[in-house]
Amino acid sequence: MRQRNVRSAPTREAAMKLKLDLHDIYNRGRDIDSALQDIINEAVRTRAPLVEIIPGKGSGQLKKHVLRFLERKDIKALYHRVEKDSKNFGRVFVHFRWK
Repeated sequence: MRQRNVRSAPTREAAMKLKLDLHDIYNRGRDIDSALQDIINEAVRTRAPLVEIIPGKGSGQLKKHVLRFLERKDIKALYHRVEKDSKNFGRVFVHFRWK
């Protein structure tokens, strides 16, 4: 009798990175906050390990806005840590830890 190779189904979904580019809405504060809230909610819903936010280089005001948003108490409780890209000033990584 011939045996078949049976593969077990993967137990975890493939790790996915979410990405948010804020170039198009850089001058609309409410749209920025809404987009940031949506991407954080999506990361929590899908249990994504990483969110990449691209505020762009510019004067740094948009990046400051993003960092202030991420420092809010209700938002900070959702993620593990924030990493500012040392090689690219215009990128911020938000890391999540799921148990």
